[in-house]
Amino acid sequence: MGQDRTHRRVVALVLAALAGTMLLSACHDEPYRLVPGGDPAQGKKDIVAYGCGSCHTIPGITNANGTVGPPLMFWGRRSIIAGEVPNTPNWLIRWIEMPQAIEPGTDMPNLGITEGEAKNIAAYLYTLH
Repeated sequence: MGQDRTHRRVVALVLAALAGTMLLSACHDEPYRLVPGGDPAQGKKDIVAYGCGSCHTIPGITNANGTVGPPLMFWGRRSIIAGEVPNTPNWLIRWIEMPQAIEPGTDMPNLGITEGEAKNIAAYLYTLH
């Protein structure tokens, strides 16, 4: 009986340690945010099609080395969008679609990006961490 109880305790401790390790590794990857309905590969294409790299430096996008807007590296680790709203998928999608509605007078123009395209672009940006 005593050995069985000791064995169960050891197993429980090992499982608890494993669970803790998994939680810590999940925290390390926490900045990545999933965008429901977003396709990062298509987002990359949409970024090129809309010429986002003419104003922004964007990792993984050829010739995206603009300096008018802020560089978008490590986007998934940021907590604020344009100093105005939290960096969440819903806010980022809105920002991409209609930045002027969130921050009137911002230099980022409304480009006529659809909600689907904005989801794809947001999905790509969140891979940058």
